[in-house]
Amino acid sequence: MAGPLLREDRDGIATVTLASPATLNALSSDMLAALSATFGRIAADPGIRVVILAAEGKAFSAGHDLREMQGFRTAPDGGKAQFQTLFDRCAGVMQEISALPQPVIARVQGVATAAGCQLAASCDLIVASETARFGVNGINLGLFCSTPAVALSRRVAPGAAFELLTTGDFLSAARAQALGLVTRLAPPDRLPDVARQLAESIAAKDPAAIRLGKRAFQAQLGQPLPDAYRLAGAIMVENVLLSDTARGIQAFLDRP
Repeated sequence: MAGPLLREDRDGIATVTLASPATLNALSSDMLAALSATFGRIAADPGIRVVILAAEGKAFSAGHDLREMQGFRTAPDGGKAQFQTLFDRCAGVMQEISALPQPVIARVQGVATAAGCQLAASCDLIVASETARFGVNGINLGLFCSTPAVALSRRVAPGAAFELLTTGDFLSAARAQALGLVTRLAPPDRLPDVARQLAESIAAKDPAAIRLGKRAFQAQLGQPLPDAYRLAGAIMVENVLLSDTARGIQAFLDRP
């Protein structure tokens, strides 16, 4: 794939790699456009069961491209329209990850900061190197990471998220796991294998059930309890009526 991304498909698993290590895989307008286009193609590909989002170099992503952002300021309105477009585009990409029918695993090998932390936190699961670090450090530059806060506050307790947002401190990988941000940790040299094993475990399950399950999980988040059960119950009915589900239940009942 040309541009700032690489994609490799193998055995129903698509590995999408941020391939701009010279910019610390900054989420520039071009990078966001490439991610959006790639996610659009994956969403329409029934052969893909799981997505791994990885990165080249020492950083998973250092967030927005600050040089690009500073260039916006030369516009007659001081860059207001361009900043709004950038943040809207970024928010759209994050929501595309949630809307993808396939589970998405972030494979974080290095620093994930600001919008880079937002990108990892927007994925369904995070497998991180033991040496990875996470932060929403814009406040150190005078910019509160309001949009990364949306993803982060849905993964960790509000107080923990707010502390990170207001101090600009980094989380170690171990602390990120303790707070529920990271799903699994791996030694740096084992990170690709551990992420792949998790992806293969999910890919081995019934794909229709996984897709319905992700939709149910995302739909019920943040809903009042009665609404959450209503949404989840409707999707569970849809799931149990699938012919593959009927066969799976019957096979379980027929076991000797």
